[in-house]
Formats: sequence, C-alpha cells, structure tokens
Amino acid sequence: MRPLLFESITVDEIALPIVKEKNVRLAALRLDQIHPVISGNKWFKLKYYIEKAKAEGKDHIVTFGGAYSNHIIATAAAGKLHDLKTTGIIRGERPGNLSYTLLEAEKYGMELLFISRDDYQNKNLPSTIKDESDAIYLINEGGYGIDGANGAKEILSYCSKEDYSHIACAVGTSTMMAGLVKSGLPDQKVIGVSVLKNNMSLENDLCNLLLPVEQKKKFQIIHNYHFGGYAKYTTELIYFMNEFYKGTSIPTDFIYTGKLFYAILDMLRNDSFADCSNILIIHSGGLQGNLSLAAGTLIF
Repeated sequence: MRPLLFESITVDEIALPIVKEKNVRLAALRLDQIHPVISGNKWFKLKYYIEKAKAEGKDHIVTFGGAYSNHIIATAAAGKLHDLKTTGIIRGERPGNLSYTLLEAEKYGMELLFISRDDYQNKNLPSTIKDESDAIYLINEGGYGIDGANGAKEILSYCSKEDYSHIACAVGTSTMMAGLVKSGLPDQKVIGVSVLKNNMSLENDLCNLLLPVEQKKKFQIIHNYHFGGYAKYTTELIYFMNEFYKGTSIPTDFIYTGKLFYAILDMLRNDSFADCSNILIIHSGGLQGNLSLAAGTLIF
C-alpha cells in the first residue's frame, strides 16, 4: 500500500476565460493528489478516528456507506495501511454485480455486510457486529462527527488561507465543510455545494458540529447543483467535466467535484461573486468513483 504523500498537494490556478472576464481569482487545492484511494478529504476525516481506535486498543473499524461511497473504500484502504480489520455496513440488498467501489473495498480486505434501507436509516447493526461491540470502533457514515470535522480543520494548513475571500467545497455529510468553517478566518465565506437532492437537514447537521461562536461565521450551502441526486449525473455534467479537464488539466469526479466546479463557475457567470474575489475550491478527491462509468465517457 502506497503511503500518503502530503507533499504532493498543490494549489493550481484556474485561468479559464470566465475567470479573467469576471475579474476574480480561482484556484484549486489539490487534495486528490495525496493518494490514489485515500484521497482528498477522506484521510483528514478518518485521521482522529483511527488514532482513537488504536489508543483504545481496538483493531476493528466498522463504518457505513452506499455502493459508491468514497468513505467506504478509503476506510478499507486506510485499514489495510494501518493493519486494522474493516467492515462496511452497506445500504440495501447485495446486488448481483458489485460497484467498482465495493469490489475494490473487498480487495483491500473489507468485509461487506448489506442491510435493508430501513435498518440502515436506523443504524441497526447486524447481530454479528453487535456481538463484537466491545472490540469494534464505530465510525459514522462519511466520517460525520466532531473528530471528522477536527481532522478536516487541518485541510487549510496546506495553503495560504489568508489569501482567499471564499472557500468552496462539495457537501455530502457536511463534515469537511464544518472543518473548513472552524479553520476559516472571520472575514472568509465558506460555500458548500450539496450533492444530495433536497437534503435540507444539511444545515442542521453542519451546525451540530460547530461551536456557537463558529455558527456566527459566514457560510452557505447551495442545493441546486445536485444533477438529480447522489451519484446521479447528466450529459451536461459529463460534458462539463471533459471540457473543464481540457481547459485546466484537472480531473473531477461525477459524484462530488464535477458538481462543485460546475457550480462555482456557473455562480461566476451569474455574478454571485464580487469583483476581485479570491476563491479557493477544495478538490476532495474521489476520482475512483469515475471507474463505474462506461469506458470512454470521460477523456481522462
């Protein structure tokens, strides 16, 4: 298993014509370059959970996710890297053909347990896991929780955060966004682009991870760039991702970052940012998710 390479993180300027036209600065913090599997924000969210599991003498990580969950595959790979047993509780019945994400998770040694959507919603653990409750360390879906957010606080230490007026990220559970709000400066605005359809509880989920003083900072979750919902996409999104790569050499994924970059550029076109704004977009990785697309769909 390749080690994590934090020195590979770069800040890439995005010099598309629309950026110059609107007189703003746009850059991407390339967390996707840390590791091919434990990429982007995934390690930051897992870091303190893994440390606590080891400190408590627990060598079995159990977590939750769906068929296309970057968190599931990252946890499987991180477990292999740190000699920890991993189990993924997967939403829904086991399909005849597993997604690429789940196949790879199994290759990294993760045990997959499929439960009904109702049991998943209520986080009803299978009896085999309940019987081992004293030996396992449980991590919420997407790494949601204070420890996940505190890990995500460290993301902005890999750039000169004081250079930016806006920090933008994709939002699934809101854990990374909470970390960015925590570590952001008082005059910065954190913008989250939800990849979930009509998940209006995200604001509450986010605020539950913030201290009262942090809740007074400037942040906003945008809900109209989900392209049909989680792991959904349209021909328009795929076209954008290919054109964006041609113009920037930055690959994106259709679940998270493709929607994020699309949203920020569309907001630029609609004059959502003031003149001379400096916008940093967090590239949170997850590129492995593209392997579930048909060959040739993307040019990268």
